[in-house]
Amino acid sequence: MNLLRAILLGIVQGATEFLPISSSGHLVLVPWLLSWPEPGLVFDAIVHWGTLVAVLVYFRDDLSALVTAGLAILRDRRLNPDPERRLVWLIILGTIPAVVAGFLFKDFFESLFARPNWAASFLLVTGLLLAASERQHHRRGGSDANENETGVRLASPLRAGSLPIAGVLVIGVAQAIAIAPGVSRSGATIAAGLMVGLSRRESARFSFLLATPAILGAGVLQLVDLAQSGTASVQAPALIAGFLVAAGTGYLAIRFLLDYVRRHTLYLFAVYCWIAGLLGLGIYWFR
Repeated sequence: MNLLRAILLGIVQGATEFLPISSSGHLVLVPWLLSWPEPGLVFDAIVHWGTLVAVLVYFRDDLSALVTAGLAILRDRRLNPDPERRLVWLIILGTIPAVVAGFLFKDFFESLFARPNWAASFLLVTGLLLAASERQHHRRGGSDANENETGVRLASPLRAGSLPIAGVLVIGVAQAIAIAPGVSRSGATIAAGLMVGLSRRESARFSFLLATPAILGAGVLQLVDLAQSGTASVQAPALIAGFLVAAGTGYLAIRFLLDYVRRHTLYLFAVYCWIAGLLGLGIYWFR
């Protein structure tokens, strides 16, 4: 892979991993539309680690508090009503459906990555999820315009700490479905959060915190392929460029989305997914 392609795909991964428009769908469709060879698992692993760095840097205070709470759980070996400790358990619980789905249906999901028509079709599904969740949010009279931003440290996810188990499982199942290319992980989990009663900003922040173990797990699995491939040194300049660009773009995407959802609905992203999905299907059928 040449340097220019690595930079472009790094931007695609960094932006679309966190904006609710599906990074996996774009990483299938963009190379296909441009007649580029597939970037491969090595590059995919590296740019995923780039987006993981973006999450770790942006939410460093939140994640530090959660790590402290997790260590306290291990030390005390008992349940505690502390919201941060409960949030740790909820993130673990919300991660389980994706782990199970990835283990049981690994071959099925991997087969979809070779089929751009499916990626385009699932973009339409992402658009429907976003629109449906916004409609339900509006019916409940939900609004994010007056959310207080003074409490930075876990301010928004604290309400997530009081979510019922069923609500967390709904969000977790949404994340599991998003293993399919074209179904946005952030889009599906934010939509699920809205449907179980969180605000847009709370849903987005909980989605990003929930993404940390998911992206870490995917990155670790792909690093096995990286170690076995023996091509990392040959591709080093492109891999480094992809990593850095994905990390920087991902950080900006997180910052943008958290600010955007305080003032705007998700309909813009739904429309984008519909347009991108229809264009992808149209090109697939008539190419």
